[in-house]
This record gives sequence, structure tokens and C-alpha cells, in this order.
Amino acid sequence: MKKMNIGFFADGPWSHEALKKMLSDSSFKIIFVCGRYQSFDRTLKDIAENNKIDFFSHPNINSIEFLTMISKYYCEIFVSMSFDQIFRAPIINIPAFKIINCHAGKLPFYRGRNVLNWALINDEKEFGITVHFVDEGIDTGDIILQRCYEIKDEDDYSTLLFRAYNECSRILYDSLKILQLGNLHIIKQKDIHPLGFYCSQRRSGDERVVWNQNSRDIFNFVRAICDPGPQARTYLYNSEIKINKLECFKNQINFKGIPGAVIGVEENSFIVKTSDSYVRILQWTNYPKPRIGDRFL
Repeated sequence: MKKMNIGFFADGPWSHEALKKMLSDSSFKIIFVCGRYQSFDRTLKDIAENNKIDFFSHPNINSIEFLTMISKYYCEIFVSMSFDQIFRAPIINIPAFKIINCHAGKLPFYRGRNVLNWALINDEKEFGITVHFVDEGIDTGDIILQRCYEIKDEDDYSTLLFRAYNECSRILYDSLKILQLGNLHIIKQKDIHPLGFYCSQRRSGDERVVWNQNSRDIFNFVRAICDPGPQARTYLYNSEIKINKLECFKNQINFKGIPGAVIGVEENSFIVKTSDSYVRILQWTNYPKPRIGDRFL
């Protein structure tokens, strides 16, 4: 089988596993690795250099300078994983197989940023990983392969992230084999849904708990941004408290009350009123255990 020459644009743990997976197949040859310019992925660089692969980064991958440089590598396909620059037509059209991207979202839904967080916030029962061709839109290209994975109540951002790190490498590898063996059957995103939707990037200040929401929504919000995310925040007596884990009660009692009020204190937890019932706070930092009657803002 003829080797497929690959240029890899990547960053983060997702890319580490994917690069190792590609390197395990002798029918793939990684010609170069291009990391993010604004950040430095030491692990990615080490994997590349240990396998005698050129590693570099550039502030503008669409510049004439960069296009001239990578054209000399004669790659058949470029692969993107967690890369932070938008590919324009000139670079897309350099390799024969164009550019493919691995996206931890169920396209055409969950385009954009922080999609694992948003899947949990939206109380989804599954999340998707999609490999698609890159066009000049954002996560809008034709789908090569898509797989979905169950989300249970026991899951949170950390468990989804760990699964995605491993599953991204598998689905990317399988997609490359589809292209290499000529077994491609693309799915156009508009044939799934004419619009889909985009997820906004989460910013500083978005971590604040809104206690006037129902218990399920607050549960989903906290688990969606738990460690290694920024963690949910609330305030008591001008002090910021981070909440990393909470739980909803079974057979909850609905009653009127003040959302955000502490209504129970236990040995290793405390209970807070929500709009419809209450939640138990299990992991928090930056503050001693609150007292009954305290009110979070």
C-alpha cells in the first residue's frame, strides 16, 4: 500500500494520542507537525522530534510565506486537530485530499467552541465526534465519519474530555484509512439539518451559578465546567466560592423559598435552595462550610 504523506496541524492531548496512532501505522508518513503559535505544546513537539518529524508554528498559516514553505513538503493531506487558525482556500487546495478536521461535536450541531461543556449544559444524552472536510466556513464541511457516545448522570466535563482524547484519535485514524482505501461516502451537513447551530466560546464571568434556575439545570452547569475547567462560582459575604461538584436529590420536594439560600448543613456537604427544589454541594473551595440561612448571590 502506498504511503499517505500527512501534514498535521494540532495542539493538546487530543493531538498527542492522534499523532501516536498515526505513527503506529507504517502506511502513514507524518511529514510535519505545525503547533499553535500563541501557545507552546511541549509534548507535541517532543513526540515529533523523537520521530524525526519537522515541528514548527507560524502566526499566519494563510500567508504567502507559509504557503510557499509547506508546499515544498508535498503532502497528500493536511489534518487539523484542536488547531486555532482558520484555513482559507489557498492552503485548503494545496494537498490532493484537501484538509480534514477532527471536531469533538455532533455536527451540524455543536459547531464552534467548548462543545463538550455545552453538551452537558444542554442535558444531552450523548455527545458526538465528527471528522469532516475543511471548507472556508467554521465546522461546516462534508462529514467523513461521525460517532456518538453516551452521557450518563455520573459523567462530567473531566470524564467526557478523557473519553474524547482517546476516541478522537480512533475516529481520525479510521477516517484516514477510509480516504486511503478509497471507501469515502460523504454526508453533507445540510442533509442532516439546514442550519445546525454554533456554540459560543465561554469567557471569564460565565462561571457564575444562577440559583434561580431549577436543580437539574444547576447540576448540569456545575458538572459542565468542573475541574479541569474553570469551575462554577458563587458569592457569599463578598467572597467567591468555587463549586466543583453537586448532586440532585431523588424524590425531591418542591416548595417555595429563596433560591441560593443554605437550607441544610451536613458533615461533608451543605444543601442549597434552587427555583424548584434543592441541591447538595459536595466539593467546594475558597470558603469554610456556610451556615443555615446564608444566601449565595
